[in-house]
Amino acid sequence: MPRIGLVLHPTRDCTAAVGQVADWARGGDAELVATTADVGRAGVDGVLPVPEEVLAGSCDGIIAMGGDGTILGAMRLVSARPVPVLGVNLGHLGFLAEVEGRELREALTAMAEGRVTTESRGCLVVRHRDWEWLAFNDAVLARVPGEGMVSATLSVGGQPYGHLRCDAVIVATAMGSTAYNYAAGGPVVSPGIEGVLVTPAAPMSGISRSVLLAPTEALRLSISAGSPALEFDGVLGGRLRPGDEVEVAYRSRAGQLVRIEGSRSAARSRVKLSLIDLPYLPGELLELLPAEQRARLAAEPGAPQT
Repeated sequence: MPRIGLVLHPTRDCTAAVGQVADWARGGDAELVATTADVGRAGVDGVLPVPEEVLAGSCDGIIAMGGDGTILGAMRLVSARPVPVLGVNLGHLGFLAEVEGRELREALTAMAEGRVTTESRGCLVVRHRDWEWLAFNDAVLARVPGEGMVSATLSVGGQPYGHLRCDAVIVATAMGSTAYNYAAGGPVVSPGIEGVLVTPAAPMSGISRSVLLAPTEALRLSISAGSPALEFDGVLGGRLRPGDEVEVAYRSRAGQLVRIEGSRSAARSRVKLSLIDLPYLPGELLELLPAEQRARLAAEPGAPQT
């Protein structure tokens, strides 16, 4: 019997989606597990509560329900033993999600029938002193208000490359190129390319354009001024001080994403990326649709919130 782990958004109501997966699991002889906290919040029968380390070490696959942060968290959770992760978007953008909430039932049927593939993804391994963090999207040295700009020297392969003085230094994977890197003016890179992007946000001097490094080129950032925050996939990791050094390496095949045969996720991601540049909020875009189409969308599970 395959064991499927559920990873849920920490605050969003995932009860309806979990119920669909529980019904599917009962019919397909699969065992569902989730952390004790997630089981308590979902309140759905048929999901076994387990400690987080058991979830990470014993599942044959993961279904992550929420947004990109939930999917990235699930990938980090199983990075020591990468198993396929299916991303289900119950949020707003969800670039990494393979299916929208309203498509979950069809996706589960496709999984049962074997109409799925997996794609491997690399991650960043960030080291500072005795600490080590993983980031599948990006690691960011971000300016803290009142603490000065981020000033750092970039070294590649042990050789000085250049200096950065900016609001943030964004180190991103190809998969993460559509996140903070894109917002800072960096390029969109195919997730099939292995490499490391370094992009300064709002640069004042020094390196002012994105740098794409090979996956084998280890990089080091040495802080010369400022006290930036260190973030990993949007999660705060700590603070740095002048004199601190951060080393970043690339790890191939650190995660797997499930792809559904015939999925429209790639086309949707292109549309979502184009919508980011529009001066509208999601609710304002919905107002541009005919009234009957708005009513139909509002009635569907996982409909965007206005």
